[in-house]
Amino acid sequence: MSPCSRRRALKFGAAAALGLALPRLRAEGQPQRVEGFDLDGHDARRDRGVPVRLYLPAQTTPVPLVVFSHGLGGSRFGYSWFGRHMAEQGIASLHVQHVGSDRQLWQGSALGLVGRLQAAAQDKEAIARVQDLRFALDELLAGPLGVRIDARRMLAAGHSYGANTTLLATGARVPREGGVIELRDTRLRAAIVMSAPPFYGEGDPRTILSHVTVPSLHVTCTEDVIRIPGYWSGVDDRLKVFDAIGSPRKWLAVYEGGSHSMFTDRTQTGGATLNPQVKAATQTLAMAFVRQVFEGDETALASWPRQHAALLARFQPAGA
Repeated sequence: MSPCSRRRALKFGAAAALGLALPRLRAEGQPQRVEGFDLDGHDARRDRGVPVRLYLPAQTTPVPLVVFSHGLGGSRFGYSWFGRHMAEQGIASLHVQHVGSDRQLWQGSALGLVGRLQAAAQDKEAIARVQDLRFALDELLAGPLGVRIDARRMLAAGHSYGANTTLLATGARVPREGGVIELRDTRLRAAIVMSAPPFYGEGDPRTILSHVTVPSLHVTCTEDVIRIPGYWSGVDDRLKVFDAIGSPRKWLAVYEGGSHSMFTDRTQTGGATLNPQVKAATQTLAMAFVRQVFEGDETALASWPRQHAALLARFQPAGA
């Protein structure tokens, strides 16, 4: 696999025609070569940078796409364990960096860190993050690489704050005085939700999440705890998010043990042995979910919990 560190000075360009072929995904375990692109977009309307990293299968036929949103303090370079694997299996992975809630939060005075983290969790940034996803998709599809993406098979994924972003982009609606925050991008046909925090201070999550009607896969662990002053959240909140989703086509995997940051690129959190096992299991689970959504192939998703029973505290299939 070619390393993503090979940066290419590509600019988002003019509109490109989308391919019409719908080839089936490659069989699991047959990785293909992946190309890496770092693209520095800028949304002039919002005067906001939108850097992205794209993991793209090295094939000529158009491929499905997952657009990935990082957690608080992350960047486009994170979650490579997910993006590279998806691309090796024939699904492009577009990792968006949210400049108002990215790794820059860790810079500056340590005394101001809590304030920066809390400011990044407000409505303005939550909305901007979804707009980042939309802009990144628009620019990718209109650019020179757009012909290699099958725009009819796209989904969203995210971890932690990025899980909230994913839910907003796939139908969540947040009531506000005099209206509602509604940001759904109908091009996104499914959602992969890792360690989703609650929508803090919003009451019954069903009010927000019953509007998410796309198929969704939810991943967490029994020790999935967020510890940010004012935003503490345990695994029960992940389960409430899952329960509140409106679509009956939803799946839940809860690993035994672990940690909230185990789903980042960190290799030791949650346990040096458990960490890579969970990542490997989640890679195959994500692919099984995509096959079910885009190809109607239920075989891999049905057999996955039996294959990984030793890691699981709970698995809930759709409709259960």
